[in-house]
Amino acid sequence: MSNSVNMRLSGLEPFNISEDTLFVNVGERTNVTGSARFKKLIKEEDYEAALEVARQQVEAGAQVIDVNMDEGLIDAKKVMVTFLNLMASEPDISRVPVMIDSSKWEVIEAGLKCLQGKGIVNSISMKEGEAKFIEQAKLVMRYGAAVIVMAFDEQGQADTKERKVEICTRAYKILTEQVGFPPEDIIFDPNIFAIATGIDEHNNYAVDFIEATREIKRTLPHAKVSGGVSNVSFSFRGNNPVREAIHSVFLYHAIQAGMDMGIVNAGQLAIYADLPDELREKVEDVVLNRNDGATEALLDIAENYRGDGKQIDTRQDQEWRTWDVNKRLAHALVKGITEYIDDDTEEARLAADKPLHVIEGPLMDGMNVVGDLFGSGKMFLPQVVKSARVMKKAVAYLMPYIEEEKEEGDTNGRILMATVKGDVHDIGKNIVGVVLQCNNYEVVDLGVMVSAEQILREAVANKCDMIGLSGLITPSLDEMVHVAKEMQRQGIQMPLLIGGATTSKVHTALKIEPNLLDEQVVHVPDASRAVGVAQNLLSKENKAGFVSGVKDEYERIRVERAKHTKVHKTSTIKEARANKVAIDWAGYVPEKPTFLGLKSFDDYDLNDLVERIDWTPFFSAWELAGRYPRILDDAVIGEEARKLLLDGQAMLQKIIDGNWLQASGVIGFFPVNSHGDDIQVYADDERKEIVHVLHNLRQQDQKKGAQPNYCLADFVAPKDSGIADYMGAFAVTTGHKIEEKLAEFHADHDDYQAIMLKVLADRLAEAFAEHMHERVRKEYWGYEPEESLANDDLIREKYRGIRPAPGYPACPDHTEKATLWEMLKPQENAGITITESFAMLPTAAVSGWYFAHPQSRYFSVTRIQKDQVIHYAERKQLDLISTERWLSPVLGYDV
Repeated sequence: MSNSVNMRLSGLEPFNISEDTLFVNVGERTNVTGSARFKKLIKEEDYEAALEVARQQVEAGAQVIDVNMDEGLIDAKKVMVTFLNLMASEPDISRVPVMIDSSKWEVIEAGLKCLQGKGIVNSISMKEGEAKFIEQAKLVMRYGAAVIVMAFDEQGQADTKERKVEICTRAYKILTEQVGFPPEDIIFDPNIFAIATGIDEHNNYAVDFIEATREIKRTLPHAKVSGGVSNVSFSFRGNNPVREAIHSVFLYHAIQAGMDMGIVNAGQLAIYADLPDELREKVEDVVLNRNDGATEALLDIAENYRGDGKQIDTRQDQEWRTWDVNKRLAHALVKGITEYIDDDTEEARLAADKPLHVIEGPLMDGMNVVGDLFGSGKMFLPQVVKSARVMKKAVAYLMPYIEEEKEEGDTNGRILMATVKGDVHDIGKNIVGVVLQCNNYEVVDLGVMVSAEQILREAVANKCDMIGLSGLITPSLDEMVHVAKEMQRQGIQMPLLIGGATTSKVHTALKIEPNLLDEQVVHVPDASRAVGVAQNLLSKENKAGFVSGVKDEYERIRVERAKHTKVHKTSTIKEARANKVAIDWAGYVPEKPTFLGLKSFDDYDLNDLVERIDWTPFFSAWELAGRYPRILDDAVIGEEARKLLLDGQAMLQKIIDGNWLQASGVIGFFPVNSHGDDIQVYADDERKEIVHVLHNLRQQDQKKGAQPNYCLADFVAPKDSGIADYMGAFAVTTGHKIEEKLAEFHADHDDYQAIMLKVLADRLAEAFAEHMHERVRKEYWGYEPEESLANDDLIREKYRGIRPAPGYPACPDHTEKATLWEMLKPQENAGITITESFAMLPTAAVSGWYFAHPQSRYFSVTRIQKDQVIHYAERKQLDLISTERWLSPVLGYDV
């Protein structure tokens, strides 16, 4: 459910704009004052071609279309009505909202009468006084549109920061206090004027706009800021590349200050991070008015960047195309450029004695540079994956020729990789595989859910030098132990690498390494370490010393763990239960959900999920550490983070526009009461029949002071309290249809796009969980109907209630997911299945419970003792050995 203070626009499709929405591109080319071509088409009444201009704007990324017909020789009112009516008959254009742009009120009003959905009026102002301003604002509100307010009053247009803020503040108070205009539907245009005109008074115009934007966003709640971006570069008309650079730099700083939208040519906007360093620096000097000679300095270099307006194309940028072909191939690999790879590879093949020599020579030279840069921290994972894309395309081109000669190239080693049985997660494994391939290792990737028997059989058959195991869920840890035991039993002597989100050096040292006596087990924490580990393990000179060092380190871990286990103080389970969360149930009246039972959601609109994305884990998936948005300004990785974000946001738009992914989910609410550490689920609100029991574990650490020993059952009213309590459950996915698109990327040897799609699918799934929890709190359960939190507050869980998941800290037993599946039936209701180890398919999925009590909170259950495990096994009617196996990651004693 959208936040009540969001701007809600629509064409044929809804378009919600919140404080966390990315910058909104308003297409400018359907504007006779800004496009000579569009003006000519309108004058000639060539509406078919004019509609194509609008269509191109939408296809290029415009989320709103600005339509302006103000020209002396055009009947603006008549043409506005004609064009808007024609647009309405074109679904691929009219799906986006329309901005009716005119200086004539009669044209605006005529246009408003044609709109389907909710558009934007551009614009009204106080230049004719408050009375006219109020009259027009009331009409805009009556027509149900949002409005752009120009920073223009009886004294004229605002040019300084102070005047801009003064006028916008005055207009805001009139609109909200006198007219009753929704503040979220107010968009201020504080006037973007041309800079670098040669007139000193104009030099600070961009800074004035940026700083005014910052102040408006700070002081006028929920209002938005927009502007006509092309105005800022008007003095460089005729030099499109420089104009695009000015737009890019201006937007980069204005968006950081809070600019929400802008009228831009969405198809011709340079990427800030891709601007040549020299040009970006000079443009930044001008935009930020950093020195008195900024305009002259930009003029001095501007001619070097004059081009066709489609892209910035300098002599320096294209100089590499004149180099020797081997040097061009190496450059393309390092820079991740695929545009010329087939032509250059063919040229290199014709010049080489054998096709294989192209791989062994220039391609490996380039990849060696990539490996060195990555290893030294001068290149980052997204760049490496792009380099791998170039390498794969070149190798794919050469393979038919190599096959003809039946030769096999030398590699640094052959590594088998697999996600273990029961587990379906492979993003991390795929990234490691790409990095290893970039360093001339051959990777045999068996995929996901691979049994120990298949892993070992294929490792031997393919004459592999080592095995790499991956896993995300905790049951995978036991499967890795099983693989190690089988390697020892069968006498398979090759190193074993361990990686994945739930793995750790401690677990590897304690549980896995002791089972493989004849070879070395090494935990690999991330892709950046994989190459170094592989090199050491396969080096005749280095292996002995490396293995000795790892063995010594793991032995120290076991010794320290033994000491730690002896001194750690725990309570008996009886003592821990006596120290449960103290809740005054006598004064608590649980809110009843709006329905009991299940509600499913099919083909959920991805547009509604975007604003709830937490971008920090997006960067973590690519091994760029830092919290968003601060990571974008990081001195070391900021530039690469910005490039990655732009790539991610571009693909996100393609995912939505192209329907690449399909979201579905199911939620349910149930009458419940707690009984000891368990939660009993009733068939209905008569509470006579118990149909499910949710088994929970309790913390057993000895607590200090008044800290309780938490258990999820503590947050549900006890059965003997007589209180009718409730809880919820959910399972959501954004992973349907993903395999179709992944197959396309893999066929095109494009690991970068494939990994990006998986990462974004995961982010959307988490956003779906966040979005649905919000709807539950405000709508479906309804215990917080007035909640109004920003996305950062949601990420920080500043709301009432929790949604813990089976297999995670508060509920570490994955087998409880079986009960969740019995209750929700996600396979039938949302197309989500679980494996024998309780991993979810599709992998971009989230499931769990909803608790609503105000004192409910997240916590971690660790180091549980045998007295609790025995009792837990009895309640679940399982044998102790099986129970200990499933709970092994959180046991506080040795089995």
